[in-house]
Amino acid sequence: MNDATQVKLPPRNSVAHIRTATEDDALNLSVLAKQTFIDTFAADNSEENMRQHCDATYSEALQRDEITDPSRLTLLATHEGHLIGFVQVRWGNTPDCVPAKSAGELQRLYVDRDWHGKGIAQDLMAAAFDVFAKRGNDVVWLGVWEHNPRAIAFYKKIGFREVGSHVFPLGTDPQRDLIFMRELRTD
Repeated sequence: MNDATQVKLPPRNSVAHIRTATEDDALNLSVLAKQTFIDTFAADNSEENMRQHCDATYSEALQRDEITDPSRLTLLATHEGHLIGFVQVRWGNTPDCVPAKSAGELQRLYVDRDWHGKGIAQDLMAAAFDVFAKRGNDVVWLGVWEHNPRAIAFYKKIGFREVGSHVFPLGTDPQRDLIFMRELRTD
């Protein structure tokens, strides 16, 4: 085993409740997904590219489809009944730069900006890792925009390492995402 398999996530925070999304969550998830994406990336991207991406990626209908897709799982963080963050994981289409017997992808992880720094991302990450472990995945991978230092630092802190890159189309702008991976304990 390498050092990444020994890294543990911080203990879960008791502020948020983590649960699996249902079809009834599609509208609220759509709203939060759009808002968190805009909060995270609007300052560095054109309004048109942001609009195109959000329209193509975060509609209520698409969120409902993703929630019911058996190759994906969406977990929600709530506080007093309000949606404050989410993580979406999926399986399949692992890039060649990720060596794995059985990989899972951390597709999206976003937290409402009012909840940044309160442990919600760690809660969601721990819940996602529980899902990957139960499915027998030996590796988790993700793509993160090369100009998102906050996310890159977070992933490195919990044991992810860079192994490659791919193109992430944001509207008409082909951007570079770094591919990070982390081995999971299989014992």
